[in-house]
Amino acid sequence: MLLTSAALLAALAGYAALCVISPFGPCRKCSGTGLRELRKGSKLCRRCHGQRRRLRLGRRALNSSRRTHAAGTTRRTTTPKGAAPWH
Repeated sequence: MLLTSAALLAALAGYAALCVISPFGPCRKCSGTGLRELRKGSKLCRRCHGQRRRLRLGRRALNSSRRTHAAGTTRRTTTPKGAAPWH
């Protein structure tokens, strides 16, 4: 049990480090080519818009949590109703 927990923790730490070092990974839909092969020819990938890379799931979660934390900890710039403007 301890060995499994340690292995899982090491894998999560490795993925977190990968998301920090390299936030973009190859697109899974087009295999990183940016093009989709069709019967009539090729077309830009709709998922990555031809850029060949997509934001990793872990990085997307990190950005979302940072955005939520920043929104919850910012100071209010407006004064509440009835409060004096100098306080």
